[in-house]
Amino acid sequence: MAVLERVQDDVTVAMKAGDRERVHALRLIVSELQKAAKDESAEEVEVLQREHKRRLEAAEAYRDGGRAESAASEEREAEIIQSYMPEQISDAELQAIVGDAVAESGASSAKEMGKVMSLVMPKVKGRADGKRVSQLVQEKLSA
Repeated sequence: MAVLERVQDDVTVAMKAGDRERVHALRLIVSELQKAAKDESAEEVEVLQREHKRRLEAAEAYRDGGRAESAASEEREAEIIQSYMPEQISDAELQAIVGDAVAESGASSAKEMGKVMSLVMPKVKGRADGKRVSQLVQEKLSA
């Protein structure tokens, strides 16, 4: 079952349960997934990652602005979105992938980070955040 279908089914369940916050979050996800499918602009996992990141950034902005309640709401939406994303890759597995990519690319300095990132990102697509990968690549190249 595609993610879109699963989310649509969950909207119905949440509506019947009277969970307004969950219904709102799921409808936003459905809308974004339908737009991406219509435009053929992105895969479902990419849409989920983008929306998850937006919620976390919004939560941080709300928190910086002293609006803890709004920040908590955004974080709950991020958790709902996270539940539809593939399981995140372990640190050990990610380190192995990055190590292999560094060896394969022959990169030896931070200036060659792009080479390594271009090898790693397709392998971890949807299973590791770009920031997390970038940080690990920087550590490997500066060591």
